[in-house]
Amino acid sequence: MLGLDMQVPCAHGAGTCSFYSCPIAHSKWFFSTHLSPDPGEDAGLTKSIGVSSFNNKQLEKILNKPGLKYKPICNQVECHPYLSQRKLLDFCKSHDIVLVAYAALGSQRLKEWVNLGLPVLLEDPVLCPIAKKHKQTPALVALLFQTQRGVVVLAKSYNKKRIKENIQVLDFELTPEDMKATNGINRNIRYYEFLP
Repeated sequence: MLGLDMQVPCAHGAGTCSFYSCPIAHSKWFFSTHLSPDPGEDAGLTKSIGVSSFNNKQLEKILNKPGLKYKPICNQVECHPYLSQRKLLDFCKSHDIVLVAYAALGSQRLKEWVNLGLPVLLEDPVLCPIAKKHKQTPALVALLFQTQRGVVVLAKSYNKKRIKENIQVLDFELTPEDMKATNGINRNIRYYEFLP
């Protein structure tokens, strides 16, 4: 076992509760999983522990636990230019926690997963001219924006051409002006709301 990743700091039971406003996520319940001693780590079987979709307050509760033995080394969250997670990124950096971005290119346009009324990130009127200036795609600009901010990016694709393209993300660099412009398109849009 290389690591343990505690996914989703919330349990969905009866009733309607949005993933991001779930009262259970603010209770003691979700901490028991992370905060209990990990026999795998004590035995040397687990190298590190990560969490997923934790906000600042939830991370702070873990970090402030008396006698904390194993702090999370990463937090995987939805993060892209429309949801830059600036405050969470700053918090994670200040505590040596790596922010890992999923949905770094927005989302697949599947009605089962996302609200199709939301804007398409890769058609953004700010990203497209930056991509054209660098002779790259808007996807590569979105990925490089994250890596230059110190965010680890998970870009999922089944398309061989796109996979090869995504690997070229470090073949160019965004200027400070490009970074500022891309940071300016943050709209706090979540493509994935995980409604029960």
